[in-house]
Amino acid sequence: MKRSRVNELLRSGEAFIRSFGYALPPFAAWSPAEMRARRDAAGMIVERGLGWDVTDFGGGDFDRLGLFLFTTRNGHAADLKSGRGMLYAEKIMIARRDQLTPMHRHDLKAEDIVNRGGATLALQLFTAAPDGAIDEALPVRVVADGLARTMKGGDILTLSPGESVTLMPRVDWHAFWGEGGDVLIGEVSTVNDDQGDNVFRDPVGRFAEIEEDDEPRRLLVSDYERWL
Repeated sequence: MKRSRVNELLRSGEAFIRSFGYALPPFAAWSPAEMRARRDAAGMIVERGLGWDVTDFGGGDFDRLGLFLFTTRNGHAADLKSGRGMLYAEKIMIARRDQLTPMHRHDLKAEDIVNRGGATLALQLFTAAPDGAIDEALPVRVVADGLARTMKGGDILTLSPGESVTLMPRVDWHAFWGEGGDVLIGEVSTVNDDQGDNVFRDPVGRFAEIEEDDEPRRLLVSDYERWL
């Protein structure tokens, strides 16, 4: 993705988020220079991957295959191992109309996907076989807002604003997109590891490759290692 396109998406995405009354944390507004100046104090932000994330999953067509995210909080894998401490994470995301987040699952992360506003959120769901691969013959059993749901593998679950679904690690394969318009999505989960806990059905990249045709308006999570 071109940096100029990322900058454009950051402007429009932040405005979309704020239009629902969702207030981002102060560091969301930091420039790259301010991030560098505050690097020592911002250790948790950098090390735990908090902040902006705009990805085309390496496909080069963000409008078709992509996702807009901001991670507001995140624990550490060591917390999960010890069973105490900061065991949770939270994101706010935007799925654009008919924009696919590709089929994937997680080995460690349990998550609630919440439609926070906008259009309908559509999710295609499958259940994993014992080896972790998709088994299209298995039924899908999920909990949506406290109610058990059973579906056929590959069926589409739709969530209206306010509705949510709980997805479990190593079990629930899922892909999602906005249906009828753009959707503001909340994610509440156990500790998030975007470097190692995303298992995709098809070969894709988790982070976008950035072509530097403009100065960055904000640093992405994937920029931290190189820019800081």
